[in-house]
Amino acid sequence: MGTVARPFIFAWHFLTTIPLSRAHHEPTAPELAASMVWYPVVGLLIGGGLVAADWALRLVVESAVVNALLILLLVVLTRGLHQDGLADTLDGLAGGHTLPERLSIMRDPRIGALGATGLFLSLILRYAGLMALPQELRVPALCCMPAVGRWTMVTLAWTSPSARAEGGLAAPFLKHLSWQHVALSTLILGVGLAGGFGAVGAGLIIMAGTGVVHVSWRACRRWFGGITGDTLGATNEVIEILFLLLVPLLLRLS
Repeated sequence: MGTVARPFIFAWHFLTTIPLSRAHHEPTAPELAASMVWYPVVGLLIGGGLVAADWALRLVVESAVVNALLILLLVVLTRGLHQDGLADTLDGLAGGHTLPERLSIMRDPRIGALGATGLFLSLILRYAGLMALPQELRVPALCCMPAVGRWTMVTLAWTSPSARAEGGLAAPFLKHLSWQHVALSTLILGVGLAGGFGAVGAGLIIMAGTGVVHVSWRACRRWFGGITGDTLGATNEVIEILFLLLVPLLLRLS
């Protein structure tokens, strides 16, 4: 398998539940870092699946039901990885008074009150964003939403240290992640956004996403000492929801 295909397969397997190859399950740390270049591509493919499902479901059920089923499909396709990260991050904030306490709580597989509440509110806000999305923006927004979220994870991972001294889920990705990986990831996202929203719209969305990354970077450094797999997942959830809620406003500015 070529040097390009292997990182893509690793990215696909990490971000989705759909297996592409049974022979690629032992990536090296450099390959894990290189796989992050492909995160926006995987996001666009997931988004394409949402667009196809949206079209098919609208033939048989009402729009309100379609939106709920699209959220369910997204959770199933990604095995709830980012929703779990959001819940764990909120539980760590709620129950820990020090960095070690927060990181310890985030390892606990049980969900607490704040984590459950935050997860519920995130699903409600995502649903509201889909319901309020203008029809003319629906296809590009559904297609690009997962790509924006996954690009944010790549950018945040590059700018942030690991919160855990012993490593963790994010450690193999961070060790060899470089600015070249981030630049290629950004280029891929920019092309996808430009195809859906035009060059100016793409620029505005990337600028807004960069602002979210900066806020996330400051929050992760202050509350956790760096990033973990959970905080990356939480960031993905937050920016996908903000994308749905705010992209119509951003595009009015263009």
